[in-house]
Amino acid sequence: MLAAEIKAAGSPPEPARPSINSWKSIVEPVEPFLAAVTAQLIQQAREFDPQVVPYAEHTLNNAGKHLRPTLVALAAGCFEQPTDAHVRAAVIVEMIHLATLVHDDVMDEATIRRGSPTVSAKWGNEIAVLFGDCLFAQALILAASFPTPEVCRNVAQATNTVCSGEILQTQQRRNFPAARRDYFRVIGMKTGELFTLSCDLAAFLSEARPEQRAALREFGAAVGTAYQVYDDCVDLFGSEADAGKSLGTDLAKGKLTWPVLLAWERATPADRARLEHLITDWKPANFVPVKQLLAQYDTFAPSVAAIRQHLDQARGLLKTLPESTGRDGLTHLLEFIAQQTENLAV
Repeated sequence: MLAAEIKAAGSPPEPARPSINSWKSIVEPVEPFLAAVTAQLIQQAREFDPQVVPYAEHTLNNAGKHLRPTLVALAAGCFEQPTDAHVRAAVIVEMIHLATLVHDDVMDEATIRRGSPTVSAKWGNEIAVLFGDCLFAQALILAASFPTPEVCRNVAQATNTVCSGEILQTQQRRNFPAARRDYFRVIGMKTGELFTLSCDLAAFLSEARPEQRAALREFGAAVGTAYQVYDDCVDLFGSEADAGKSLGTDLAKGKLTWPVLLAWERATPADRARLEHLITDWKPANFVPVKQLLAQYDTFAPSVAAIRQHLDQARGLLKTLPESTGRDGLTHLLEFIAQQTENLAV
């Protein structure tokens, strides 16, 4: 059904492709797919107990740009038109992602997400924690609806990995040596894993060859890592107007991201101690001197280099896949992240 809808949407000659700086240019070819994902998320909200439905509707109707479902659609497009099974897989991944956000907002004491009150701000931490658990469980119920146990097994394993990554990052708050040692491992677990799962499920449901599925899994991991380093840079080098959120929130919670760890690694003993003190004894006024230390030790350029390195790795993996509109879409996604990264320097 969905494949027919996408085909019916057609591919009439496009006048001019929108700038790759626009997220719309990435999702436009898969908008019917994403519309189907949104419709199923709304339906999933109604599957909860009636007294839980308000929390579900608030969360599932307030999804973001559907980055992970977009990955499912584009990865599936490397082999065939996405099907209803791919939509269901995308809904599962998005629900897991939203569950982690509900829990993150509790830990970070966040009051606003995407312009709306968080579940914890609106109904309290106890409700938020329990509802996040409900979202995880609902995603697994949906995963178990596939005729093969492999989908449910992979979803459960990915969920375990994501939660383990969050635990490791929480353990390492304000612990510079541990965070420096494990930074890329942790972001691979907490962020890269759902990117990997999105690509993996798309390949599996498309019956891709083992080597193609492996390439897409590695692609997802590389893109997820690049995206997280980029997001870390936005929190330190971006503007609140462009980011649409408050900056410096990672520092406020003692989360040590790549630019901060680079500054700590490069700093003199005196400046290293100063940086540790600024973050350990955090006040909003500390943001300016921390940024001055980041500039003093030139952390922006090597942070961008890390993003480029993972994007280049992802590009190389795409070359092993057959030419297709899906592969083109994934390439454009890499270009979008690269250009957004470059825009931070403007």
